[in-house]
Amino acid sequence: MVLKVDWLNKSFGKKRILKDISFELNTGEILTIIGPSGAGKTTLLRCINGLEKSDRGTIFIDNAYLCRDYNDKNIYARSREMKEIRQKIGMVFQNYNLFPHMTVMENIIEAPIHVLGLSRDEAVNRAYELLESLGLEDKTDSYPFQLSGGQKQRVAIARALCLNPKILCLDEPTSALDPELRGGIASIIENLASKGMAILIITHDMDFAKRVATRVIFMEDGRIIKEGEKEEFFNSFKDDRIRKFMVL
Repeated sequence: MVLKVDWLNKSFGKKRILKDISFELNTGEILTIIGPSGAGKTTLLRCINGLEKSDRGTIFIDNAYLCRDYNDKNIYARSREMKEIRQKIGMVFQNYNLFPHMTVMENIIEAPIHVLGLSRDEAVNRAYELLESLGLEDKTDSYPFQLSGGQKQRVAIARALCLNPKILCLDEPTSALDPELRGGIASIIENLASKGMAILIITHDMDFAKRVATRVIFMEDGRIIKEGEKEEFFNSFKDDRIRKFMVL
């Protein structure tokens, strides 16, 4: 088990966004979280990454607590521990979030140099290996505006992987891609999982989820409505809320 979430709750003002969320993620597993817009999926991902703070509950990442309840308060790891924990999570945002004024190589080596303390040569070598594995070795000096959507997505994945995380989180990784490019991203994710990386994906793309998922969680209105292994989930669900979402 590389990630455990227990009874996680999050509100913005009086609006409760996450309601008693609990699940686990194991090494080499691909967990997809599906559900309608406003279900709380992205907020959950941001809490796991430490980009938002929860109100209650536990997030346990690779043998360390990001947060936990203590004396009726939600206590977070101290800043140094928080930094170490967050380094174990790679994040690929829906809009890629590449720095437009930096080349592909500069985008990828920024964090390894300033977060991990790698030398520039070490970071460049690591980045080039990743770009080569993703078929982007000829794009090192390109800028984001010169890339296609699929290329930007692969650069964002390379940037996340350059920190050598234990968990890779992806928010709607296929939302701007055509079917052929989606297949390419699916292959990359499957390959990473086969090498032992834990993958957590938020998606509205049912075909993509059916291909890559090991397990599936359906969320609605801040709650987990159903969770199961992929085959069981897609072949035997009976909940009308899930059925309606699946045919949208």
